[in-house]
Amino acid sequence: MQRVLFCFAGLLAATAPSQEPANVISLWTNGAPGFESRRNEPEHAQDYWVRNIHNPSLTVFLPPKEKATGAAVVICPGGGHRELVYKAEGEEPARYLNGLGVAAFVLKYRLAREQGSPYSLPQHAREDGRRAMRLVRSRAAEWNIDPSRIGMMGFSAGGEVVSMVVYDSGEGESNATDPIDRVSCRPDFTVMIYPGPLGIPETISSNVPPTFLLVANDDRGASGNIVRLLGEYRQAHVPMEAHIYAKGGHGFNMGNRSKLASVKDWPQRLADWLNDSGFLAPTARATEPPR
Repeated sequence: MQRVLFCFAGLLAATAPSQEPANVISLWTNGAPGFESRRNEPEHAQDYWVRNIHNPSLTVFLPPKEKATGAAVVICPGGGHRELVYKAEGEEPARYLNGLGVAAFVLKYRLAREQGSPYSLPQHAREDGRRAMRLVRSRAAEWNIDPSRIGMMGFSAGGEVVSMVVYDSGEGESNATDPIDRVSCRPDFTVMIYPGPLGIPETISSNVPPTFLLVANDDRGASGNIVRLLGEYRQAHVPMEAHIYAKGGHGFNMGNRSKLASVKDWPQRLADWLNDSGFLAPTARATEPPR
């Protein structure tokens, strides 16, 4: 009889619908608009990358409560819109930010350049980026986050997703039926690490948020994007900090695998900028005990 019960329990487990891990949140409950029927298709993950993303999501990384500052960052990994370099440009920066007391949310956005993809640029990546910012801000109280200190960070193609969001209108859609879409998607600061060119406008307005820019000079494609952005930020009188290293190439991630001392230490430059800009100053929202 006991064996029968175990077998029955195993059968139930095998046939039960799969559920997302507790720290993974779909951007849309019923799936991405227009693609709801594909939301249950499994992702493909191997080594450092993730592909086949049809149910865009955020993976939540929260800092220890005693270290939390109230700041938060939505992280967009790179991968050329063909895949996501999820571990090195998603999980690793998230854990680094957690060490600074910053909540991190790694975005799995839809990939328009993956073979057979039904998605297009910039429409669907921008849609996912905007929704991610709105979702985090709409649930700020739940995660003990200051809704006025939510930034966005992108590597390579992920930097393009940041551009698609930050240089576009960030206001909420007041007439939206979904209350999340009524929330502003404007980042309060941005971090661009060797970004691609998509989404970068000819000029930027003076109301864009402060930004941190970083690239290697021998990364011929992305270094030109950073130089152009640097000039535009200066012209618009918007606070920014830019680092252009002599060497490093493209795709050095958080610097862990580089032999170059400057590249290995670049995350400390980000930490300094966040601190000097006031984004790491603890707030009452982040420090007061729950009632």
